[in-house]
Amino acid sequence: MAGPDYDTEIKQLTATMSTIEQVLDLPGMEREISELETQVAAPDLWDDQANATRVTGRLSLLQGQVERFAALKGRVEDLAIMVQLAVEEGDADAAAEAEVELGKIKKAVEALEVRTLLSGEYDEREAIVSIRAGAGGVDAADFAEMLMRMYTRWAERNKYPVEVYDVSYAEEAGIKSAEFAIHAPYAYGTLSVDAGTHRLVRISPFDNQGRRQTSFAAVEVVPQLEQTDEIEVDENDIRTDVFRSGGPGGQSVNTTDSAVRLTHIPTGIVVSCQNEKSQLQNKAAAMIVLKAKLLAKKKAEEAALKKDLKGDVAASWGDQMRNYVLNPYQIVKDLRTGYETGNPQAVFDGDIDGFLEAGIRWRRGADKAEEN
Repeated sequence: MAGPDYDTEIKQLTATMSTIEQVLDLPGMEREISELETQVAAPDLWDDQANATRVTGRLSLLQGQVERFAALKGRVEDLAIMVQLAVEEGDADAAAEAEVELGKIKKAVEALEVRTLLSGEYDEREAIVSIRAGAGGVDAADFAEMLMRMYTRWAERNKYPVEVYDVSYAEEAGIKSAEFAIHAPYAYGTLSVDAGTHRLVRISPFDNQGRRQTSFAAVEVVPQLEQTDEIEVDENDIRTDVFRSGGPGGQSVNTTDSAVRLTHIPTGIVVSCQNEKSQLQNKAAAMIVLKAKLLAKKKAEEAALKKDLKGDVAASWGDQMRNYVLNPYQIVKDLRTGYETGNPQAVFDGDIDGFLEAGIRWRRGADKAEEN
């Protein structure tokens, strides 16, 4: 075992952890945790439910971050001891175990380092993801369903709960659209870099002549709102339609008109929800999504105004941001970051962390360039 190489690796990991600690401001986080714990202990906390939800949510988030950092720092320290013992005793098995642990720790540290780049106003929120089939007919609908599976599999890999609000199935195959929430801290900040148009090139399984087909699907990511977010929606601006829930091929899965579609007339934003049996529950869930989309639209308009005032000093996010090519060769490539892999099947099975991390770093670089 090459001791000096391990020494260098561990020193780099230790230095990176020190940088992360400074960025996170661990002492400041611990002070805030102490203050929040005092508030949580107050007997009248739940007299104001909105504030109680905010306080307990923030406390849980901070505690999780501190515990995650402490656990990872402990692993780095334990690795140094493991390597030292393996060298002193000439234990090949221990050396092999240390090498495996080193690889795992490097990935964990890199992921935590990327997390520190998520400092936007809503980055720490949970995410609502919308997928819509674009140009390409039945292939586009099939592609949209592939993308939905990709994100839900990613969530499953990370043990993040997924709540499906609505799926509109296409007649022949795939889906016209889908809307679902991923309940995890920083899900919005992490997945927002995937917003845009995705492009698939493959031999169409729906073409009798076996021709190559290009299809598109749009991905939208908005932050889950909290009760304290101020988004007022005039009931007079909303048209409510109720309909019967449906499954693949239009097959009825519900004998009552429990599904709800809300249309925000001033903006034209439409959201649907059919995952609950109760019409009232579906309407409440649809309203959550509608408000989240209205907030995202408001922020986008504000950002566009600032950009107009400052001038277009950096390349904006184009519509087409990632290509999935299955024929004549196999590659998935992000057009903004240049990150790519030759294993599309793994990507469609939820292995997208490399793309997400590259996107987060790219966005931070673009933001810094614009600031300068």
